[in-house]
Amino acid sequence: MIKKIKQGAFYGSIGLLAFLVMISLLSIMGYILFNGVGHINLEFLTKEPRSMGREGGIFSVIIGTLILTLFSVLIATPIGVAAAIFFTEYSAGKKWVGPIRFFTEILAGIPSIIFGLFGFAFFVIFLGLGWSILSGGLTLAIMILPTLIRATEESLKTVPMSYREGSLSLGATKLQTITRVIIPSCLPGILTGIILGVGRAIGETAAVMLTAGSNLRMPTSLLDSTRTMSVHLYTLASEGISLEKTFATASLLIIIVLIINTAANAITSKYIIKS
Repeated sequence: MIKKIKQGAFYGSIGLLAFLVMISLLSIMGYILFNGVGHINLEFLTKEPRSMGREGGIFSVIIGTLILTLFSVLIATPIGVAAAIFFTEYSAGKKWVGPIRFFTEILAGIPSIIFGLFGFAFFVIFLGLGWSILSGGLTLAIMILPTLIRATEESLKTVPMSYREGSLSLGATKLQTITRVIIPSCLPGILTGIILGVGRAIGETAAVMLTAGSNLRMPTSLLDSTRTMSVHLYTLASEGISLEKTFATASLLIIIVLIINTAANAITSKYIIKS
């Protein structure tokens, strides 16, 4: 009887805390969307910003955000997946893998401003790339690498050993087993890591501000500076340029993240059902 009471109290506490977290999250999102959605219109989405963002829209900011995020994910994904495959399939059980995983987890917990300082010192100054999409994208790629590696590793571990043994017994090579059996089996987990990486990249501010700059003009090459939506939001809010544009930018950023996550989850679920 006492044991059941303790279990009920525990589950009740967990449920209450989860409810409070959900209410807090929905309250914040609701407040931002309530004050910002009404200011999102065709002009806001298609016009260039004027007067430091006080007038016009944020079309160049949206394009800059998408280009920078896409570039960083394209750089980080093959490196992260390859590293996870190497650690799991080729180096399993070796002593030196443990310290590398340990430092990878430490890398995941480093504040973004540190990555920004590194990107500014190395990419912007030392390599002479300047404030550009290239500098910002490479910095973001380094930031999201630990997330991609960890998510891919955990996904690879869920693939049954019988899949590997069956493939090898049929005459497939190690590489063929990985590319045709293991990766397709854990693709939903890899997509989850990519989604998490996109979420972190698209909402990053400090690292992007120090490496990609804050230029409001439309970028025409990877060496051009650009302003992302998170940096634009920070600038509008901190300098008090326009409260309406601030809430509209925040609302649009939330909507884009929700669309990306919803679409990715739908694709992942569809893939799991087909598998």
